[in-house]
Amino acid sequence: MSSNSVVIKIAQPYAVALLELAKTKKVTEKVSQDIQSIQSILLQSDKLKNFLANPLKTTEAKKEVIIATFGDQISENTLSFLMILVDRKRIAMLDSISSKYLELAYQMESLTIANISTSIALNSNQENLLTEKIKVMTDSKEVKLIVSVDPELIGGFTIQIGSKVIDTSIRGQLRQMASHLDVLVT
Repeated sequence: MSSNSVVIKIAQPYAVALLELAKTKKVTEKVSQDIQSIQSILLQSDKLKNFLANPLKTTEAKKEVIIATFGDQISENTLSFLMILVDRKRIAMLDSISSKYLELAYQMESLTIANISTSIALNSNQENLLTEKIKVMTDSKEVKLIVSVDPELIGGFTIQIGSKVIDTSIRGQLRQMASHLDVLVT
């Protein structure tokens, strides 16, 4: 079993527990906003991620940093959850737990997350058209696009929805042609 699948197995129950707490207290939307904010900060700060993952740092030091970093930006429920993660020595998995939580929360809301990689930035009209197409394809009420620009695609785009990948990029087409040529040569 790969270490990534172990992390996902450990992250799942924590994400479920946080979602259940949020539903019980009727603060799902606020907790989801908090988690998005936490993910954004973690994405911008490798130093913070490394600090939280460092087993040599004390739980008190980690709690102080969490309070200083997130204390005034997130709700008491989310902050308490982070403290539990520190106590249980799972704070290093915060990124995975956050991603799993958002995935579960979006499923609950019938929201589909589509990761789009494009060779150039999309304008709002293109994003709207893509959103409508994905709604039809997935039969979702709501679609959230996470767009990133990857110039190595040469042209076109890729869409990842869950485990399904749609590759319309020139790089993908070149790869496909190369694999067909390999079959013909052998």
